Amino acid sequence: MIALDTNTVSRWLDPKGPVALVRKEILVPVEGRDAVFFPPTYASDKNPYNIDELQDGTKVVAVDSVGAQANRIEPIFANDPGLRPLVPQVDIQLADGKRVSIFEAGHRLGDGLIRASTLKDTAREAFDALLATGDATKLAKLAPTSIVFGAWDSRDTQAKLPRIVQAVIRAWDVDVLTRSAQYVPPVDYAAYDVFSEEDKQKSENNPKSPLAQRGFVPVPATGAHGGVVAHGPIVRDLTLNLIALRRLHAEGDAGVLHRYILGLALIAATEPLDGFLRQGCILVPDIERPSPWVEVSRTGERAEVGLTSADARRLATAWAREFGVGENLSPKFDAKLAKADVGGDEGGKKPAKKKG
Repeated sequence: MIALDTNTVSRWLDPKGPVALVRKEILVPVEGRDAVFFPPTYASDKNPYNIDELQDGTKVVAVDSVGAQANRIEPIFANDPGLRPLVPQVDIQLADGKRVSIFEAGHRLGDGLIRASTLKDTAREAFDALLATGDATKLAKLAPTSIVFGAWDSRDTQAKLPRIVQAVIRAWDVDVLTRSAQYVPPVDYAAYDVFSEEDKQKSENNPKSPLAQRGFVPVPATGAHGGVVAHGPIVRDLTLNLIALRRLHAEGDAGVLHRYILGLALIAATEPLDGFLRQGCILVPDIERPSPWVEVSRTGERAEVGLTSADARRLATAWAREFGVGENLSPKFDAKLAKADVGGDEGGKKPAKKKG
């Protein structure tokens, strides 16, 4: 096993160094290995789960997407007191006194909320610097998690940052279940002249009737999605992209920037999963199946790495001090900027399409 020391870190940051750190974390439902759990649902005329069937008939269900995983991890930099000092705390102030953290904005620094705030021009300058020279220093001082988890300023500068940390959860070889239920109202409303006995009889067991929809008559719910059982593993695939990290440029010592972002990425990748993904889906690591971190070289060779959350926090704290964390900001939301952005620009006109 590779020890986590200065030589290892130097190799990770070497332009000819390894391509990635990866981990296959095996998970189980909190109730046990063979328990039913619920994947996310999507609007669909058929099964609401995102299920793919392989050539051999194996069914694979998406349990948590790349975007969902990023959105679950990122808020730790605001909610964990030990991690807050490592990144700028950017909270957009709304007119009613509420505050929204940039860690809650789905598109991060490229989100519409940023363009509709007094941070708009500063964010644009950071993206422009990235486009002009590849220099990510301003971005790292302003919103470093936009580098760690990726961002795309698709509605303004078109600057795009690939994810350095990526995670996704899939369950293999699943069977899909259904469930049914029968609702019985607590009283007979017809007996209290809320409606007639005839209306009651017409509406009972008819889910489409107004009385059933309002919960005044008995109504069944049959064939609803009832979760899945995984006969294969539930796998959380984690990737820390060292190539994307090393492609970040800086006016000064790029190594200082690289170490800072690497520290944040290591924290994001090694923090224990908050297993409550949704109702009926609490997943925890399978302690009977260890999931080591693996360093992958350019030649495809693989070697286990001794890497823990405690290691990540220790290194990230030192590297954040070396880089100099950007200041905390409280930009204000501006409805005028939002209205102008809806029109396409500050003059209310939509921007012309770029050639090519």
